[in-house]
Amino acid sequence: MYSLVPWSEDLDLTAFYAEATRRGFTNNSSQRAMVDCFRNEIKWAVWILYYKDTAVGSVAAHTLDDLGYRICARTCAFTDMMPIDHLRTREGITNHQNITAQFFIPKCIEWAGDNDMYITTHPSEVGTQRLVHTVWGPLLSATGCLEQAFNKEYRGHVQTFWKLNKDVFLDQLSKVKKW
Repeated sequence: MYSLVPWSEDLDLTAFYAEATRRGFTNNSSQRAMVDCFRNEIKWAVWILYYKDTAVGSVAAHTLDDLGYRICARTCAFTDMMPIDHLRTREGITNHQNITAQFFIPKCIEWAGDNDMYITTHPSEVGTQRLVHTVWGPLLSATGCLEQAFNKEYRGHVQTFWKLNKDVFLDQLSKVKKW
């Protein structure tokens, strides 16, 4: 039912971009915003999540200066287009019963390997970024999966850099229901 496909120019994402625009997800509203912005990075990747052959989400990862990798960039999921009713609950976040934990973070870990990985957030009103910054990051920090590493001016915003504790995350994920 679910598949995570590497982005390519061959994918027809017209409906996905239109839906992202309609929802106010400006970072996912076009190839330029979601993909082309990473073309100057040394290494980058974007994946599209499909549910029943419909594009319903995206995630990106790329090199991050001398720090390692930035993962879970351009994350978006149209949860109402999937059989999900608990993505935004505290329990759904801490028990890894959400799209990011089930699909996006594992794919980013596979791609980045043993390198340090960071997820960045800031309290912007763009998309759901504010909630990711004030709820999701702190909840996963409390579980030990993330560590609030530092704040830094990055891509036009002062952002919080959360370092992923890959081993803790994968251990916790191995003990919960897989989709």
